[in-house]
Amino acid sequence: MENSIFELQYALDTFYFLVMGALVMWMGAGFAMLESGLVRAKNTTEILLKNIALYAVACTMYMICGYMIMYSGDWFLSGIAANGVTGAEEPATYAPSADFFFQVVFVATAMSIVSGAVAERMKLWSFLIFAVVMTGFIYPMEGSWTWGGQSVFGMYTLGDLGFSDFAGSGIVHMAGAAAALAGVLLLGARKGKYGPDGQINAIPGANLPMATLGTFILWMGWFGFNGGSVLATATVDNANSVAVVFMNTNAAAAGGLISALILARVMFGKADLTMALNGALAGLVVITAEPSTPTALQATLFGALGGLLVVLSILTVDKLKIDDPVGAISVHGVCGFLGLMIVPVTNPLTEDGGASFSGQLIGAATIFVWVFVVSLVVWAILKAVMGIRVTEEEEYEGTDLSECGMEAYPEFTNK
Repeated sequence: MENSIFELQYALDTFYFLVMGALVMWMGAGFAMLESGLVRAKNTTEILLKNIALYAVACTMYMICGYMIMYSGDWFLSGIAANGVTGAEEPATYAPSADFFFQVVFVATAMSIVSGAVAERMKLWSFLIFAVVMTGFIYPMEGSWTWGGQSVFGMYTLGDLGFSDFAGSGIVHMAGAAAALAGVLLLGARKGKYGPDGQINAIPGANLPMATLGTFILWMGWFGFNGGSVLATATVDNANSVAVVFMNTNAAAAGGLISALILARVMFGKADLTMALNGALAGLVVITAEPSTPTALQATLFGALGGLLVVLSILTVDKLKIDDPVGAISVHGVCGFLGLMIVPVTNPLTEDGGASFSGQLIGAATIFVWVFVVSLVVWAILKAVMGIRVTEEEEYEGTDLSECGMEAYPEFTNK
């Protein structure tokens, strides 16, 4: 009887892991739609190709070396045995391959964040080579110090310092934004974005319905992102936790959208759709650090803080002449940091776990410095060896033609 109960729980938790992983994988479609909607029509094919290609690269590199770097420190090909990861002392309570699948879609999400920030002027193959390093080494290393439980270069363990990141506000989102920021700084702004007298010129996206659809897809996929991070659902306690996480994830997104929409109306005098979309995503990023302990009202307020912050951050980043076509650095980086720092509000450090403000700050700094510095080095090497930016003529014609040889809208493209 006991064995039958274990087998049932094993089957249910494995199935839950797979379904949640599939939802997170679907976020790739959300990023593709969002980014292709916010770039100009002449760059649509390339941004779509980047998003689907980076997913394939992430899956391959994480299988070859990333998973083992992150969870065991083994630098050789991943060995996923029937009873768990190679070297595991105890059998897993769910299929190890399901765990791998769930983890690999997180890696792809981190890389998708980079895609939007460098859009419209980066060489396709330079981007994909960076994706190899990011998904195979940079992300797995910082993941090994956080979710992997390993010490940071043998110096300290983030968990022992009181660091907690439930589903990846810092580990996934801030890390992706740090890599994006490094690339954008070396890449430079799009031609015509900033005038000689300091003025900021808006470059509207080509397809706002597609951007809105992308946001809805991401909102839906986030239930897998946060809900799957409970890691199980076959007991009463776990099922209750999953329900709370779903509820709070949804509440935070709603709060973020509403606050961003209101602030944009106050500042600009108009309802700004793109700010509203980024407000929803900001709320989702903020609650990702700890969606299991707040009440629904707290989650809504946390999301609302993210919505306010993302509007102010996007404007500030633009004033600094850091050209981010989709607002990825603000949504995932700035709001990812906010998410980490409010974890102790509802989940303070105790003997049973939780987080402290100092631990969150040290963890955030560790993740950001590692990802930013190593990414900057990799981008710099790529820039010196093969270049990372298309020519001015290719940028004017659009990366669809120069990088892909085809246009997404051949009959309607407006140069």
